[in-house]
Amino acid sequence: MNSWESDDAHRPWPMPRKPWTMRHSWHDLTFLHWPVSVATLRPLIPQPLTIDTFDGDAWIGVVPFSMDFRVRNMPKIPWLGAFSEINVRTYVRLNDKPGVWFLSLDCSSRIVTTVARTWYGLPYFNANTRVEIAKGPIRYLNDRCNGHGIARFDALVLPGGRPSRSKPDTLAHWLTERYCLYATRRSSSIIRADIQHAPWNLQEADMEVHSNTMTEPLGIKLSATQPIAHFARRMDVLVWPPEPVD
Repeated sequence: MNSWESDDAHRPWPMPRKPWTMRHSWHDLTFLHWPVSVATLRPLIPQPLTIDTFDGDAWIGVVPFSMDFRVRNMPKIPWLGAFSEINVRTYVRLNDKPGVWFLSLDCSSRIVTTVARTWYGLPYFNANTRVEIAKGPIRYLNDRCNGHGIARFDALVLPGGRPSRSKPDTLAHWLTERYCLYATRRSSSIIRADIQHAPWNLQEADMEVHSNTMTEPLGIKLSATQPIAHFARRMDVLVWPPEPVD
């Protein structure tokens, strides 16, 4: 067991006592964030969740990365467990537990899309999602064109500087140090799934966003200003099954 799997001193609440069910490895991940108003997001977030804010602003993140995973006590299956993803997210709070609310998740794996929609109630969509790694910038591509709207993304990201941990009470820390996700079942009840990972080691990043319509199917047009960008080479994550929230 790695130290981060049992060390929860950096977490806002203790890890669940029951066993985790999945282990993820996120690779070449970029956080891109834009400030938005609470009023813009409120129709998209069910009660009783509160939209979390930093200095009065809510935030939307567009987060592309590659990922592989395995299920606990099962061997890793390379052709099943490796794929690319881009998610659109915001930040919410319930019972003093801050977490992530996913507005959409585009994924290159049809199996993962089906399972995640069914088990976690997450809004996954099939799409042509790719992360291209070569010398120089990383290129992120997404093309979703189906009954769930057109969502395209094309960006070049060049990480720079040495990785470092964000300091508490900073925007970078507030945006990234989240240890659960919220979703809804078909019954519309709120569920929460805990996650565990080490504190993020983040790099600043230069970027060129050539196309980004990821939020337009949601009726949200992002500001034309450059987003705040943070890059992480890798993060290993433990995931617990979702549970109803009182």
